Amino acid sequence: MLRHVGRNLKKVSASAALCVSPDRREVRLYFQLLVDENFNSAAVLGFLKQLARHFRDPLLLVWDRAKIHRGLSTAVFLDVMGWLQFHLPPYAPELNPVEYVWSYLKTNPLANLACPDVALLAAAGRRHARSLQHKPGLLRSFIRHSPLSLRLC
Repeated sequence: MLRHVGRNLKKVSASAALCVSPDRREVRLYFQLLVDENFNSAAVLGFLKQLARHFRDPLLLVWDRAKIHRGLSTAVFLDVMGWLQFHLPPYAPELNPVEYVWSYLKTNPLANLACPDVALLAAAGRRHARSLQHKPGLLRSFIRHSPLSLRLC
């Protein structure tokens, strides 16, 4: 028996970065899940600051044109860090390799998962995303699947 709670507006919001090393040999996944919250400019900035802890060299961010990615605090942070950014065209999720990460998680390990509450859903999402971090071949496939010309060895 599967119990369903109607009109449940709770959710899990996600942000991620697929990072490719300059020599193209390594691909890493970094992610953050928020329970019952939306990503806003402050949350994006927090994610970028966490990401900055892992890198000494400047980065090139490839992301969509969401308003939260274009805030003043984000722009100032990117300037200070020396990071560059490239905005994908609007309404082109097929160009964004991170969209393939979320699609994979939703259609494979999380596909038939029936969580009674949002906390368990977030825990399962974190567990499966962490598992994905240890599968470089699969992470590479998300980048290769994108029509962007991101060349990998």
